[in-house]
Amino acid sequence: GITYGTRQDSNRMAQFFTPEMPADKSMGVIAETLRQRPEAKRSMHPIYSFAGIGVENALDAQTLDDPLAPIAALTEANGWALLMGVDHTVNTSIHYGEQLAGRRQFIRWALTYQGVVECPHWPGCSGGFNKIAPHLEWITQTTQIGNALVQAIPLQPMIEIVQDILHENPLALLCDQPECERCNAVRDSVQNEF
Repeated sequence: GITYGTRQDSNRMAQFFTPEMPADKSMGVIAETLRQRPEAKRSMHPIYSFAGIGVENALDAQTLDDPLAPIAALTEANGWALLMGVDHTVNTSIHYGEQLAGRRQFIRWALTYQGVVECPHWPGCSGGFNKIAPHLEWITQTTQIGNALVQAIPLQPMIEIVQDILHENPLALLCDQPECERCNAVRDSVQNEF
């Protein structure tokens, strides 16, 4: 995908999506390990692709207009979020809770072999997502595997907690970086509502 604004270097690195493209390293080693499994399937969203095993219906639910549909399907099926050696800043499920709470979404554009494609309903910044950890402690199961903290969180109650937090404080879970364009846009949209 292409980011408009001040990150010209990342725009130069934009690539055409292919299913063979590795998972983003920020998601941790597990995402790429899963993607490489022969039985894994990957969704075809050009910038918000998911991979999984035995969850074809969830992966097939994703469209350009609904990039978080796999999380919605897993939530309805009483699925869990599993964070292995990573924190909530890569917990994509929180974005689904934001969407359900009515938080501002964005539009991005992706390079595809068919041309540039508009990708609506793009979530905001996840830099402030670790602020949710104390609210999730009572539903989170944790263990240590080697150096990695492993957290398993049931999606349904987590999504409800995200919505409750955002209904109580629409500015919750935003990052603290003054130059963050997406968090500032959310702040502006909340301010304009009042």
